[in-house]
Amino acid sequence: MSNVLVIDVGSQSIRGIIFDDRGNTLAKEQVKYTPYKSVKDGYAERSADSYWQALCDITKALRAKNPELLDSVIAMSVDTFRDTAVLLDENNNVLRDCILWSDQRLAEANYGKIPLFNRMAFGLAGVRESIYGIRQITKTRWIKQNEPELWSKVHKVVHISAYLNYRLTGNLTDSYASTIGHFPFDHKRKTWLSKRSVQYPVYDLSLDKMIEICNPGDEMGVISAEVAAESGLPVGLKVIASGSDKGCETLGNGVIDKNAASVSLGSAGSVQFSTKHYFEPEPFMPSYPSVLKEYYNPEVQVFRGYWMISWFKQNFAEALDQRATEKGLRFEQVMDEELSNIPAGCGGLILQPYWQGPIADPIMRGAMVGFRDYHTRAHVCRAIIEGIDFALREGLERMERRGHHNIEYVAISGGGSQSDVICQIAADVFNKPVKRVQTYESSGLGAAIVTFISQGVFKDERDAVKSMVRYTETFTPNADNAKQYDDIYKNVYLKMYNNLRKLYKNM
Repeated sequence: MSNVLVIDVGSQSIRGIIFDDRGNTLAKEQVKYTPYKSVKDGYAERSADSYWQALCDITKALRAKNPELLDSVIAMSVDTFRDTAVLLDENNNVLRDCILWSDQRLAEANYGKIPLFNRMAFGLAGVRESIYGIRQITKTRWIKQNEPELWSKVHKVVHISAYLNYRLTGNLTDSYASTIGHFPFDHKRKTWLSKRSVQYPVYDLSLDKMIEICNPGDEMGVISAEVAAESGLPVGLKVIASGSDKGCETLGNGVIDKNAASVSLGSAGSVQFSTKHYFEPEPFMPSYPSVLKEYYNPEVQVFRGYWMISWFKQNFAEALDQRATEKGLRFEQVMDEELSNIPAGCGGLILQPYWQGPIADPIMRGAMVGFRDYHTRAHVCRAIIEGIDFALREGLERMERRGHHNIEYVAISGGGSQSDVICQIAADVFNKPVKRVQTYESSGLGAAIVTFISQGVFKDERDAVKSMVRYTETFTPNADNAKQYDDIYKNVYLKMYNNLRKLYKNM
């Protein structure tokens, strides 16, 4: 029996988990933190060093409570959220707080500064609006435009994953499977874009600011005596490259075959599947490199996702959240009682979940339509859940068509997956069986699988998934609810986008 340590860095908390090679959780520590500070509406920033400090708090807690278990691990890995850049000076010191993926500030697009040939290519491909949107939400471009003096000191731009691995090992490198964000990265070839690439000018980031990248499963370095003293980690412990949280989650959900999809009900909701054939899930939107070397993960994301449940809780259900805390229960467990009494379709209340607009169309906003006098707090909460699932179903169907996949079942994970009611709603909306693995910490489980494979414990991903991933519950679609949702989805939800977009543009 072998054990590994995974540090799973999320938007709202960080977890340190020791897994054995049967997928069992042997020890877990969690530190919750304020997701971000906001000096203006829509801004979301956090110190990169605060994540490092939280990581050390986690590993020191594991050392204090499980010293022998921590010393037994054969290697460790870090997986993190995506699209959050850390700006480093020539001595690898952090220059400013990170602008997080959830931040909604927009840079000037300056579309005309893209070379004419590239602009013509984008126009012919019909992706001009997508390019415009990408340039607006690339946060390093905002810094260049608004903080030019600071930008002049930037030597390297890295993801939060690279920064944490640097603090652990002293080596400034990162997995290509973590390189997911607004960087000049070639997702198909899993390396940096060539300057000759038509896409290279989009991000306004020069290649000399990029770092060396490695394969998932590569050893990035080991824990030094100095880092061990700061963190409590064993001296000489190997640090293995894995990948982003969503990619690790897909593997942790056991999704490696063409008939399965992985749905994440985390702060950002997403749907992915695994394929060895590269294709764009929508024009100019890449398939991301998987944590498995031969695979890609096409994805559609709802940016705010199940963060919207936190938003709902803070603004409309604070008393219910307090009651749950007093009873020692999760908020979802108490809310489930109310949700289960609301019929499918919420009595005509329909939500479009663009609390943060999609990349290709950042002017989009969230909407809830169909209010009547009998609608309650529970109707609103259930409409949020249904709306997120409608958006994920739309994305999955588009990916199935473009990738020639036929998805037969969905594996589900993330905080929302702890609720049986939420899992059943997903089964009914997708009209497919929804399977839940033995732990909702499936990002950590996926990173553990990569780490075990790297150490030769398993011969390949199939051997590892067979040993470490177990589906403990299957939620079968309710035929009547599935029919109701299919009617709402086709005749109302899919028509909301075009009908509301004109209003948002005027707004």
